[in-house]
Amino acid sequence: MPPTSTKILVTGASGFAGSHLLDRLAGRSPLVAWARPGGRPRPATVDVEWQLVDLLDRTAVAKAVAKTAPSRIYHLAGAPQVDTSWKSVVPHLEANVLGTHHLLEAARRAGRPCRVLVVTSAQVYEMGSPEPLTENAPMLPSSPYGLSKLAQDELAMRAHSEDGLDVVVARPFNHAGPRQSQAFVISSFARQIALAEARGKAADIHVGNLTARRDITDVRDVAGAYVRLMDSAPAGRAFNIASGTAHQMSDLLTRLIAASRAKVRVVEDPDRLRPSDTPVIVGDATRLRTELGWAPQIPIDQTLSDTLDWWRAEVKNGLT
Repeated sequence: MPPTSTKILVTGASGFAGSHLLDRLAGRSPLVAWARPGGRPRPATVDVEWQLVDLLDRTAVAKAVAKTAPSRIYHLAGAPQVDTSWKSVVPHLEANVLGTHHLLEAARRAGRPCRVLVVTSAQVYEMGSPEPLTENAPMLPSSPYGLSKLAQDELAMRAHSEDGLDVVVARPFNHAGPRQSQAFVISSFARQIALAEARGKAADIHVGNLTARRDITDVRDVAGAYVRLMDSAPAGRAFNIASGTAHQMSDLLTRLIAASRAKVRVVEDPDRLRPSDTPVIVGDATRLRTELGWAPQIPIDQTLSDTLDWWRAEVKNGLT
């Protein structure tokens, strides 16, 4: 048996949650971060070895895993959006399912001890219940994105039960915070407010459905949950990551506007409405709390404030 490596590999490391996970892992072990070819690795605050790897290229993935020989893999890469999945079903299936298959296959064939955390989504569940969703909730996705994450989830569980891989599954509910794409609701609100402030005049804030209620956890707490799962979770188990509180979008927008230095007017934009939008989505993370002792630490007001401040800096630096 080859000697055990201590390297930690993070896929999707240039993304929103991936960048915060790199921060969280600072000083732990040699870090290897994957970004897709043609992508732009996000500047990291820690020492990281960046590699450009296409997860859809089976051979390239196998070679990269064999060369790196990680002892731990955090698999965050994939297509992350529910709304775009309606228009681009195949790319979502490729990124989330085929990419995961290639990575798990490479880990199995590498022949080295390696623990893999596969990040799927709360969108694997049947939505519509006002009650918090546990890990035992029916799994019946309502979007192509959710379907792709369910397939990813099943691949991870099969890799453990049939191939004997040391795999854990994370099912995060909505998360937000600094560095998030404007394609997501809180970040979109914050960006529009920051732009209005920079222009120094009244502006419209374009919004979608403000009556929806969502369970939102700060991304830095989510990154902490990933590390806790990697360190302590039993293999072959799935864990929700959620705050347990559903926030109405209109209330979050009101809080952001209250912190704004510009006058804004809220305008409903039909293009921001989804074909299917569940009224309430709230998670139950009791398993993660009781078995591993995780709990969110960052209040929603700090998440909103930090996101707005980050967009203010982005606007000031012309990076919008």
